[in-house]
Amino acid sequence: MGNKKMNISTFIGCDKSYEEASLVLFGVPFDGTTSFRPGTRFAMQAIRTDSYGLETYSPYLDRDLENIAVFDGGDLDLPFGNTEKVMDIIFEYSRGVLTDGKKFLMVGGEHLVSLSSIKAAYEKYSDLHLIHIDAHTDLREHYLGEKLSHASVIRNCHGFLGDGRIFQFGIRSGLKEEFEWAKEHTYLEKFSLETFAEKMDELANVPVYITIDLDVLDPGIFPGTGTPEPGGISYRDLLDAIGHMQKLNQIVAADVVELSPPYDPSGASTAVACKTVREMLLTLGK
Repeated sequence: MGNKKMNISTFIGCDKSYEEASLVLFGVPFDGTTSFRPGTRFAMQAIRTDSYGLETYSPYLDRDLENIAVFDGGDLDLPFGNTEKVMDIIFEYSRGVLTDGKKFLMVGGEHLVSLSSIKAAYEKYSDLHLIHIDAHTDLREHYLGEKLSHASVIRNCHGFLGDGRIFQFGIRSGLKEEFEWAKEHTYLEKFSLETFAEKMDELANVPVYITIDLDVLDPGIFPGTGTPEPGGISYRDLLDAIGHMQKLNQIVAADVVELSPPYDPSGASTAVACKTVREMLLTLGK
């Protein structure tokens, strides 16, 4: 489990104790269902190290991590080869943080890890809404017979959230059946985030969980990911979307997933992920 007692290696500016923190950052080093290129288990370790090339201050949001009490709980200890056990561990940690009256930012890991954190948030907030930024629909019922897959994470979330609660942006890859299914069950904007600001106005006063799969970015910007998908958004587009998230009054938790550092030895993808983590911490802590 994540360490609730002390900080060992932290993301920059996230050195408060668990007790004094209002916001918890933790990593989930799991890529056990990755269907193409594994490596996301190494993301949080790389992000923590790279964060010391960042400032704690964001000129985009005009906020500073030094003014927010954030605890970095390290990475969860996860068993190999037992996906259900991994999901249980993530759920219990996420639920514990929420029960203690804190928010969290979880960093994957592959996208399946979001399922347990979203489920924990739903347990506390029964009217939870989900904002999903991604290149992929993630709406398959199963992948090669496995329901617990990064390719089916949002479909699994629909199982408890239901219709009218899931808002998907930047989607440009998936089975035809997934896109057809989405027409009846989710709000899905293909290719871009043009309607993002409008939807943030609509969701301003309901509990919201935000999941960002960084492969929404074009691989020319962000090649360090397991399933790169050409035709993506720019990083400026993602920063603008985070700006529009400031309209939301009840962000209860969030995650950033799918950085795979081994596929970008230049370090550019890790730098992108690192800044995104900072911006999301400041968004949760506003």
